[in-house]
Amino acid sequence: MHRRDWLKGTSAAGLALLTSRWSTTARAAEALSAQFPDLAERVLAKATELGASFADLHLMQTDSESLYVREEMVQGVNAGSSLGGSVRVLVDGAWGFAASGEITESRLLALVESAVAIARGQSGWRARPIEIETLPAFTGVWEMPVKTDPFTVALEEKVDQLLDINRAALGKGASYCSSQVAAVRERKWLANTFGTRVEQSRIRIHPSFGVTVVDPKKGGFATRSSLRPPRAAGWEHLSEWDAAAESALAVEQAKEKLAAPSVTPGKYDLVIAPSNLWLTIHETVGHPTELDRALGYEANFAGTSFCTPDKLDTLQYGSDIVNLFADRSAEGGLSTVKWDDDGVQTGGKEFPIVKDGVFRNFQMALGQAALIGREGGSNGCAYADSFDAFPIQRMPNISLQPGPDKTTNAESLIADVEDGIYIEGNGSWSIDQQRYNFQFTGQVFHRIRDGKLDGMFRDVAYQGNSVDFWKACDGLGGASTYELGGAMNCGKGQPQQVAPVSHGAVPARFRQINVLNTADESGKKTAALGRPAHTFDCSGGGRAWA
Repeated sequence: MHRRDWLKGTSAAGLALLTSRWSTTARAAEALSAQFPDLAERVLAKATELGASFADLHLMQTDSESLYVREEMVQGVNAGSSLGGSVRVLVDGAWGFAASGEITESRLLALVESAVAIARGQSGWRARPIEIETLPAFTGVWEMPVKTDPFTVALEEKVDQLLDINRAALGKGASYCSSQVAAVRERKWLANTFGTRVEQSRIRIHPSFGVTVVDPKKGGFATRSSLRPPRAAGWEHLSEWDAAAESALAVEQAKEKLAAPSVTPGKYDLVIAPSNLWLTIHETVGHPTELDRALGYEANFAGTSFCTPDKLDTLQYGSDIVNLFADRSAEGGLSTVKWDDDGVQTGGKEFPIVKDGVFRNFQMALGQAALIGREGGSNGCAYADSFDAFPIQRMPNISLQPGPDKTTNAESLIADVEDGIYIEGNGSWSIDQQRYNFQFTGQVFHRIRDGKLDGMFRDVAYQGNSVDFWKACDGLGGASTYELGGAMNCGKGQPQQVAPVSHGAVPARFRQINVLNTADESGKKTAALGRPAHTFDCSGGGRAWA
């Protein structure tokens, strides 16, 4: 639907209803904050009375809004809210959990009874009692600062900004262009029997676009998606982005990609931009170092992990310049909160996962550190994605630290490459059931010859294993080249939970990495199936990052 038709077809009452939804949820949150202290006291007292050695009360409100625009047409406006609460108890060494979308004292007390009954029902078959560490008590309110709350921006303004992106791309010769923006606000309240009483609110936003250029004579096409990452931020993350300039550049790069030669498979030196490397960090370091996955308690979304506890402090995960640190306190980080969903204060819990190339720490939630004999307890990595989800260990912000030379940048890393590829933007990927052997594509593949960029390749994927890849890193950009990437939809667990996570990185150089030709590989697979081979463009797109 064209914008003018959309505006005509959307009544003033309808627009007002969409706009007022967020003020309504804000009033509900304000009322809940007033009720929360009394509700918490009664719920936790009931849990203790029924024999819980530990209990917590989680309340959560989620607001979400997404807009989709293609060429000059508004394709969709989606908005939704949820509000509810859960009770978690530890009784005789077993967890019990119950949740409801109704937040009243009587309903919450009934949840306590249900959770306790569930915990007691496990006594006959649990393998070992669950033990948790004692946590400090915290009280307070934290609200993530933003310049402009995206839920207060008029829909007409949002649509116009997306249309401007599309028009810039179409004006440069794109055959198609679609753009969208998604925003989420989480409000959480947490109380536990350790004495914690906290509430916090945060916002995340992801503006994006994709352009397609078609060559009707050759019957081919190429795409290029935006490189703008999601961020813990307000509307300014879109309004301060020169999206029209990037969409115009994307068209030119898609045209060049369409005419570029297909890569010859073999060993190449790679310089990888942060816009691509964040996903490699996520898959080859983030997921393998989740302790529940390493212990075999978690095997959803590509299995368990090669990175087992016996490798702590001994595994040479990368070259000695590789340092990957974890935090839930970085400004703009999608995993950034003041308290995790176990009630651990995240400030001061930052930790190295890989330090000077050596594997040093797992990501851990409440009760996990003792399973491998680690002191210090949880490092603040618990998260529940909705009011009816049990908090599980989820990824913090995990980031590749800059190299020591502040003057090093992508250009200087490229200057020391004779034959290689400079990769920008994330695309498709695959990884094995131990998070070890992998394959990644990207958006743009610049050819490097004799230290300079020299045109493009297409059909590029790089392949390796998590350890050899990071050991091949011999150059890192300085602090000024650091960029924060990430995803709003990392999947884990069963039932599935989706978590936001950021990964910072600098441009990095990797020597002699195996490069595949994706068109050739596709042809081999389809030929084996007795089907005609097709050349395709691996350009990523919307999906759950697992």
